[in-house]
Amino acid sequence: MTDIILLDGGMGQELVHRAGDRPTPLWSTQVMIDHPGLVAQVHADYRDAGATVHTTNTYAILHDRLEGTGMEDQFAALYAAALKEAAGVGVLAGAIGPIGASYRPDLMPAHDVAVAIYTEIAQILAPKVDLIICETVASVAHARAVLEAAAATGKPVWLALTVDDTDGTKLRSGEPVADVFAVAGAASAILANCSSPEAIDAAMDVLAACGKPFGGYANGFTKISDGFLGDKPTVDALTARKDLGPDEYAGFAMGWIAKGATIVGGCCEVGPAHIAKLAEEIRAAGHHIVAP
Repeated sequence: MTDIILLDGGMGQELVHRAGDRPTPLWSTQVMIDHPGLVAQVHADYRDAGATVHTTNTYAILHDRLEGTGMEDQFAALYAAALKEAAGVGVLAGAIGPIGASYRPDLMPAHDVAVAIYTEIAQILAPKVDLIICETVASVAHARAVLEAAAATGKPVWLALTVDDTDGTKLRSGEPVADVFAVAGAASAILANCSSPEAIDAAMDVLAACGKPFGGYANGFTKISDGFLGDKPTVDALTARKDLGPDEYAGFAMGWIAKGATIVGGCCEVGPAHIAKLAEEIRAAGHHIVAP
């Protein structure tokens, strides 16, 4: 049987649902500001569900996201708040989200500019986390820049790629997933994330050839709408699937494990109940849930 690392599920959407507030472009960052302690409770619920790696609520803390919000000078303080809420929960993965917006490889700046942006974040995270997870990486250029910045910290780095929902063998940029391998030498693991579980099925077939530990964590959106791809998007432009409860999601993830994945978890709209069911199914299959 296999040792499986179980990631937590989505943080941002879980916070939005629990808070009940109207979503803003700051997404999970806004909820953390408005509802102190709620992030810590979500972390604890994922720990209780069986997760062995906990992703910090830092995905959306970037200077460009803060522009025009009145919180431009709160960058370091927001990281400190997110790291404080995660303290003591277990193995921490410091999340670095994409510059500009999710699913928008066209917004990637020049390589040296991107490396500088990601370096500032990685240097803040590294002293407080066990590994760095570069999330929703949509292009080869994005992968190259964020890996260069994160690897310089000396921490293990996981690279999580977002793939085309209609063809999981391609990145959101349209480039083949396999093209990332040439720039991913610094990655300790390569994952597929924040895409439909069906697309991640296809991505697993490609990642199985990467020569590193691999895995996936899908979202539960019906589709990435055109409204979400504009400037300063809010998550109310997206709709949760009705056919992806804990049982159904666990079925997908167990299929990834059958293809050789050793790191699984959940992304947006995948909550503690999904992770608890997945933990149950992993153990029922005779696998061992471990920490990295």
